[in-house]
Amino acid sequence: MAGVSAQTALQSLQQNRQNVEWADNFDIATENITEVKSYAPTLSPETADYISIAIDRYQRIVQAGGWGGVTAGGKAMRIGAKDSRVVELRRRLIASGDLEQHAGLSDTFDSYVDAALRRFQLRHGLIPDGVMGDSTVQALNIPAHVRLRQLETNLIRMRSMSGFLGDRYVMVNIPAAEIEAVEDGRVRSRHTAVVGKIDRQTPILNSKIYELNFNPYWTVPVSIIRKDLIPKMKEDPQYLAKNKIRIFDWSGNELQWQQIDWNTDEATQYRFTQDPGQENSLGSVRINFHNKHQVYLHDTPSKTLFGEDYRFHSSGCVRVQNVRELVTWLLQSTTPDWNRGKVDSVIRTGAREDVRLKSQIPLYMTYVTAWANSDGVVHFRDDIYNRDDLAGTGEQARL
Repeated sequence: MAGVSAQTALQSLQQNRQNVEWADNFDIATENITEVKSYAPTLSPETADYISIAIDRYQRIVQAGGWGGVTAGGKAMRIGAKDSRVVELRRRLIASGDLEQHAGLSDTFDSYVDAALRRFQLRHGLIPDGVMGDSTVQALNIPAHVRLRQLETNLIRMRSMSGFLGDRYVMVNIPAAEIEAVEDGRVRSRHTAVVGKIDRQTPILNSKIYELNFNPYWTVPVSIIRKDLIPKMKEDPQYLAKNKIRIFDWSGNELQWQQIDWNTDEATQYRFTQDPGQENSLGSVRINFHNKHQVYLHDTPSKTLFGEDYRFHSSGCVRVQNVRELVTWLLQSTTPDWNRGKVDSVIRTGAREDVRLKSQIPLYMTYVTAWANSDGVVHFRDDIYNRDDLAGTGEQARL
């Protein structure tokens, strides 16, 4: 792949991931890879120090000539295969520390290679299925100097957030499409997320969670009225009725869809509200935090999106898998008399209920594409919003 730029390799990896299925929480056959599944938070006062240690390690890898690539194309390989490419794979996994050197350079895809490849996949946000398919090959073929540059870029980010973050806080890592609820320096729960599309990005910000809305109405933002509702109504005039969305003027009078000219932007002058229920885009609960972008964390009726590897589908808000666990933690941490049973009961009634937290909980919406934890495990994610400026290095991937 000589002459292919690092940026091209990264973009190709992003595109290929859209076709891959996802295993929630990386639990498939990874029981023996305990150090990757850490309770250490991604964002902590020590994260910058862990990244510095990883940078030293990756500098040595680069100085030693980096790691070789794995030949692309051909049939996907898994345990039991016998192929010359397995030798390449072994060299690559040994170089990055995923495979012990004593495992040797046999051309047999054995259990050692299987475990090492799953570990690599976990560290890169891929499905830990032990299959060397296209997406995994492309991740393997991102050169060491590009990974080093990612670590250096993220070290600067983490140093700017290395102070006290709070005894309890929520962290959204946008490139990883993941949420962590952290208490007393440990991750209490991790949640798969769906975050903003490339053209409707989830904002990076620090804020505080102050309120929960159970069984909420959804007021459709003007941007979505313009970009989504108007085109959908042109295709299907029954779209609003099917999705239980009603139209109001700003005096509270309800309008019918026939009263609006859908060939113009007239619809943006009105308020579109989706009733609570199974079709509601916010699902059963919305988590509010202070921000100027009109975004929030919320449940979703589209649960299948959490089962995808490429989870950049929203219009900026963050959809939370297993949101009830997060909501229960938020309430138990701050507001007496709330437990999981009460959360389930309120949702089951379908009645609107707003709950203000007695104590606001810090929220960090971050953009971290490379980090390390206390066990020395180094993680990488795609630079989905192209904020790492890797193309600016002028370096070429020599694979």
